[in-house]
Amino acid sequence: MKNIFIGLMFLTGIHSFAQEAGKVGELLRNEASKNEIETSISKTEGSRNNNNSGFRTSNSSGSRIKNPNYQWNQSYGYSEVFLRIPEQGYFSIELGDQTISNNSGKFRFFDLPSGRIPISIYENGYLLYRTTLNVRNNSRLVLDFFTNKGLYLLDSYPVQNQSYGFSNWNDIWNNPYGNGNQGNNWNSGGNYANVMDHNSFSEFLSMLQRNARFDDDRLSMIRQQMRITLFSSQQIQTLVKEMSFDKNKLTLAKSIFNNCVDKHKYFIVCDAFDFESSKRELMDFVSNS
Repeated sequence: MKNIFIGLMFLTGIHSFAQEAGKVGELLRNEASKNEIETSISKTEGSRNNNNSGFRTSNSSGSRIKNPNYQWNQSYGYSEVFLRIPEQGYFSIELGDQTISNNSGKFRFFDLPSGRIPISIYENGYLLYRTTLNVRNNSRLVLDFFTNKGLYLLDSYPVQNQSYGFSNWNDIWNNPYGNGNQGNNWNSGGNYANVMDHNSFSEFLSMLQRNARFDDDRLSMIRQQMRITLFSSQQIQTLVKEMSFDKNKLTLAKSIFNNCVDKHKYFIVCDAFDFESSKRELMDFVSNS
């Protein structure tokens, strides 16, 4: 009997301290009128009802669920998507089951699940673009969208404990162009204060050789440094040579191009490749950039 009594008390204690809607926090008054609540209007309702991505959506009948089953501890993974539209206009971005609309041109999505996520871009309610992003867990995708060119994935960065590691929100978009904290002139050249000096580059190269055994690790370390550093074409050639395979050399040479301060000398990077086809592909990429 004693054991049964203790068990009942334990279960009662758990129930008393369980999460329960309306028992914790300050209730904020609902300022929506009864007429507003009864009128359900959504400009993007049609596109959301067609969402077959597996994300949370409203029920197909359109009626509101009045007694939902609360979901306290579901884990969807954690990823982020930062998208910029550097044009004037009022845009809306639908990413999975999240939607952001503004005219600032900056859209930051948090608490995203990993996997393939559908994204749609609207201007003043009109669909401009639709594609699918492949989002990894604990990562942040950084993208730029241009209405006359399309959506560009600038890079993907690991997110550790949701610590951001940058001092200016603009840096996350401008740094991939090799121009963090340099205003809006993304393609400008010249001398920059954050170009690696010879000693710093030697230290970075030594650390890379010590700690990165495989191409994926080398790419990850170099891309992390690219967020805060610019390189000379000679330094880039050296880094590209650290890759074991031409495919990865080409990936690095393309992704680091916008971090080069003397792009007119980028042809010397070709010396890092083993195959002529890779050299030609890089030069075609440079000429079209």
